[in-house]
Amino acid sequence: LVQTFYINMICIPITARSPEDTVSEMISASKHADIVELRIDYIPELQNAEACIEESLKRKTKPVIITNRPEREGGKFNGSEQDRLRLLQKAIDLGADYVDVEYDSIKQITRRNSSKIIISHHNFKETPHNLSKIYDDICQQKPDIVKIVTYANDIIDNIRIFELLKSAQIPTISFCMGEPGYISRILTKKFGGFLTFASLEKGKESAPGQLTVDELSKIYHFKEINEETKLYGIIGNPVSHSMSPAIHNASFIEKGLNNVYVPLKIANIDAFMRECRKIDFQGFSVTIPHKESVLPFLDDLDHTARKIGAINTIVNRKGKLTGYNTDCMAAVMGLEYSMKEANETLNNKKVSIIGAGGAARAIAFGLKEKGCDITIFNRTIERAEKLSHDVKCKFESFEEIHQIDSDILINTTSIGMFPDVNQTPVSKNILKKGMIVFDAVYNPIETRLLREANENGCHTVNGLSMFINQAAEQFRLWTNIDPPIELMTKVVKEML
Repeated sequence: LVQTFYINMICIPITARSPEDTVSEMISASKHADIVELRIDYIPELQNAEACIEESLKRKTKPVIITNRPEREGGKFNGSEQDRLRLLQKAIDLGADYVDVEYDSIKQITRRNSSKIIISHHNFKETPHNLSKIYDDICQQKPDIVKIVTYANDIIDNIRIFELLKSAQIPTISFCMGEPGYISRILTKKFGGFLTFASLEKGKESAPGQLTVDELSKIYHFKEINEETKLYGIIGNPVSHSMSPAIHNASFIEKGLNNVYVPLKIANIDAFMRECRKIDFQGFSVTIPHKESVLPFLDDLDHTARKIGAINTIVNRKGKLTGYNTDCMAAVMGLEYSMKEANETLNNKKVSIIGAGGAARAIAFGLKEKGCDITIFNRTIERAEKLSHDVKCKFESFEEIHQIDSDILINTTSIGMFPDVNQTPVSKNILKKGMIVFDAVYNPIETRLLREANENGCHTVNGLSMFINQAAEQFRLWTNIDPPIELMTKVVKEML
């Protein structure tokens, strides 16, 4: 049975609170899952939990894991240990396909030939450095499957889990919980994991950081991941809002590429860039706040990126990491298209740019080459001054923005981005009729800034075209294949 289900298994946990709801959810989950986990610790009454085990095993159409997790390991069962173990023993006696038993309880369980025993260890605080010892201790108890689940406090905790999986000698379930551990749930199969867990829908999660089965299947194409899959990701903080995984994964599938793209929430860029080479990512997108801070960790920069001093793309060629900037080209393309519609050009236009980060640098350098008269506005005046010095343009304190006299206003900050959609970088009264207002934020498509600009008679340019164009060029740099731009646009519009 272990060998039969060793390929790309998705397990959906059932967290209903009654036998009737448990069976109903199990039937729904079986349409999507390879295996179902019954979390009987979610059922408050012992008698109901017992009935649930019996009824579920009778009605099953997919293999079933019976789990009765105690509170000490993050579960819901708060009764006596004797009662908890009695329910697990009943599941074994009834011939459940798999029964999950905690490492500290395994000696109190009597095994039967038909049930496979998962011996598990959970740590809800951290990913400890002694994973190999924990694994060896579990193996001493002769499990059919080892399960080690930890909490990720940093993205690099996942790397220790991947190294454990690569060295495992018997079927092993291992990943990290929490948002930083999100990628381990997706990539576990690449490194040899026995299965991953996904909730039936939002709100049905049995652990923090659990994806839904739809996300796992439709965005990350989990079933197609194998040990040959090439890895890509987006480096940023935050990244949960990013639509890059959806468009790049859809594009990889469209072009028949065995690649997967994941979100990488990076707080400490130094530590991640030192450790990431261990798992051989082939490329990265880079977003706020790392477009400049990542530069010291790269082996090379292309000409445009070197001139700008900020990147949004990394390509790994045989272990050499090279940085590129596709924001510059993408922003200029979007603005030029807008100007063309108005029978004008960018040449000699007065431009005010809000922000002095990586996106601002890319756009400022691109527009400088078009002959624009640029002024940088930023809350941290020192950053505005530095960017103006590099671009050879003007800068002003952000408090002076109410006095602007510009043809084009550009927001490069994250102000107004989902979920803070009611924020705007400037007051409505500075948006003059006929002005072009460009917001690099693309989620939502129409930000408050753009909505108020429209109300004041401005021409508006949303961040969608810049986002699509920069992503398309990233795809080309990574794959040497023309990107499916229409598909990319369709995916983003559907999500928005």
